[in-house]
Amino acid sequence: MLPEMLSALPAGMLFVVVTTITPGPNNTMLLASGVNFGFKRTVPHILGISAGVVVLMLSVGFGLGELFRHLPWLYTALEAASVAYLLWLAWKIGTSGMLKEKGGERRPMRFLEAIAFQWINPKAWMMVLTAATTIRLSADFGINTVVMAALFYVIGLPCICVWAAFGTGMRRFLGDPRRLRLFNIAMALALVASMYPLFAHLLQR
Repeated sequence: MLPEMLSALPAGMLFVVVTTITPGPNNTMLLASGVNFGFKRTVPHILGISAGVVVLMLSVGFGLGELFRHLPWLYTALEAASVAYLLWLAWKIGTSGMLKEKGGERRPMRFLEAIAFQWINPKAWMMVLTAATTIRLSADFGINTVVMAALFYVIGLPCICVWAAFGTGMRRFLGDPRRLRLFNIAMALALVASMYPLFAHLLQR
């Protein structure tokens, strides 16, 4: 079992790197959070994303994926909720203003909020469903699920940190309110664009 897992491990690691470091709702929001709040205040958001993906991976691997096969309407309802919430998030990002908080109204996403967000994040679902059905690190499905969940945390965490760090590095340049406004609008549009596969899938039904 161990030799088989070791031989397949590079493929699993590559899958995690590609899916976690490429653009998507999580990374778009981390980039915007790094710009608007800095890296330190974005850390709970980062940790929540990684923990949320792990919880989602374990849930799908240990039965939730089978539930969606038997109740496809439930997955469709989840997709519709994802679109609605992501559009709302895009609007919130696009209408953001100054880097400083205004009366305490603006804040980065919290740890538990970031965990919960993964349940309506279409890219997170794509990642874990693909990992559960196509990545074979072990003949034992339970072991395969646990190992993939561990990879998503250990490898995925530093990958998403890059986006928050890059956003933090842009804070000085975006200190100008006009530049920041344009940046936030661009991030809102990028968030909407990241939903294109989900839009296309819903329209095909």
